[in-house]
Amino acid sequence: MIRYTATCLFGLEGLLGEEIDSLGYKRCETMDGRITFEGDSLACPRANINLRFAERLYLNLGEFEAKTFDSLFEGTKALEWENWIGRDCQFPVRGHAIKSTLFSVPDCQKIIKKAVATRLGNIYSMKTLPETGTKYQIDFFIFKDRASLMIDLSGTPLHKRGYRPQSVAAPLRETLAAAIVKLSRPREGVVLRDPFCGSGTILIEGALMMKNIAPGIMRTFCSEEFPQFPKELWDSARKEARDNEKAECDFCAMGSDINPECIEIARAAAKRAGVSELCKFFTADALELTTGGVRGTVVTNPPYGERLLEKEEAEELYRQMGKKWQLDRWQIYVLTSHEGFQRLYGRRADKVRKLYNGMIPCNFYQFFKNK
Repeated sequence: MIRYTATCLFGLEGLLGEEIDSLGYKRCETMDGRITFEGDSLACPRANINLRFAERLYLNLGEFEAKTFDSLFEGTKALEWENWIGRDCQFPVRGHAIKSTLFSVPDCQKIIKKAVATRLGNIYSMKTLPETGTKYQIDFFIFKDRASLMIDLSGTPLHKRGYRPQSVAAPLRETLAAAIVKLSRPREGVVLRDPFCGSGTILIEGALMMKNIAPGIMRTFCSEEFPQFPKELWDSARKEARDNEKAECDFCAMGSDINPECIEIARAAAKRAGVSELCKFFTADALELTTGGVRGTVVTNPPYGERLLEKEEAEELYRQMGKKWQLDRWQIYVLTSHEGFQRLYGRRADKVRKLYNGMIPCNFYQFFKNK
């Protein structure tokens, strides 16, 4: 069995863990922003293609205590790098050190690079390794003096699905958009509505989820170049994903924005994602939102007052949302970094969940019953 690590935004560990379980793999360890699990070789393409809430997938080569540079060197050198990295392969090193005695990332990079090169040089009887072949990106993570050494299996981060080459200001990361849609419990026959849709990410992720389209089906991954994961494994994983897609889906995602340019970008992205038949985008003022006589759920990420609007403008917007959104029995879900949102909106949320939009701490306010 191979030991894998999938990383995610803080707050999404539970959703990612459920995904790993649904793929049939055994979780070994969960910590903030990462889950380690075991699987066979097919788990690499299946996880890369299907994990909706993961940021990257790694091969977890080993873990050990590293309080000194000597222990970091020896621990790294003891790992079986030759099982993965060939005599002419490239192996750059990057990483992070948090709450550890070894805090200098550049120094840790040099030590790990030297240790890997020393072992591979001994194995292949070479004084100098050419590093002209396939790239195996080594990532290290040192947390509280415990080092984890990994090889990146994704390449481009998994939140980059491939449908959004053009975006608008302050875009919402696809993985977070998928998460807040999942938490809103989307279902057929209930409209998913975003009155601040921007480039349409929330609605597109909702449509992909409802049609059971794998988030990574449109893109490629760096580990497709690794001989340890041959083409037939990727072909099998992609066929499985395509076979699991729903041909028919009674679902409608409706998005509006006051900026016509955003609407054009959202329509183009939905078309690239293959869900344009489920998504409707149009120009409208968010404060004029109505139910239209249908069942629906609002899931939205309004301006925070940090980048798109000044803080005072954002606060007035929140006040007006609370006053004007008379939506009968619709549920409302709002993601914002503004700590005073509930006070400004005029209601206490039924549930609040801490999430992160990149490095920005946010709250996800969930209103299950409208006033």
